[in-house]
Amino acid sequence: MTADDVLSVLDVLRDADAEVWVGGGWGIDALVGEQTRPHRDLDLMHRGSQESVLTAALAGAGFVETLDWRPVRFVVTDPLGREIDLHPLAFAPDGSAEQASPVRGRPFRYPASSFTTGTIRATRVPCLSAEQQIHFHQGYEPADHDRHDMAQLRRVFGLATHF
Repeated sequence: MTADDVLSVLDVLRDADAEVWVGGGWGIDALVGEQTRPHRDLDLMHRGSQESVLTAALAGAGFVETLDWRPVRFVVTDPLGREIDLHPLAFAPDGSAEQASPVRGRPFRYPASSFTTGTIRATRVPCLSAEQQIHFHQGYEPADHDRHDMAQLRRVFGLATHF
């Protein structure tokens, strides 16, 4: 998934009025303002209430569903093998959100401050905050790309991470 791919997907979704936030590795690269490593996929958080609009827009761009782990997440892939990992969020009136988790009754929580903007190729994009990224990068054995991503947040923001 290249930077141009990410911006193209975000354009498709913006044109459909589907609100999304970039997470995962691309989200971290958006926060630091540069691509720091190759990315296999694109993680997007989206308003669960807009899922039909979002999936229709992505279908129009050639993406088909290839994995369904709803309500936690689902994946769409296009004929070129580009993959988008989609995470539906339920928003509260205060701007915070929750995402279902595999553990019933223990949703992933997103404080209102989790939603910010970053930059991909000089284009402002909605993404998750550094603090939220750090929160989601704990409680598991990190892969090399996870260590790399946390090192970027430490380098740019001076924040403490779990690894």
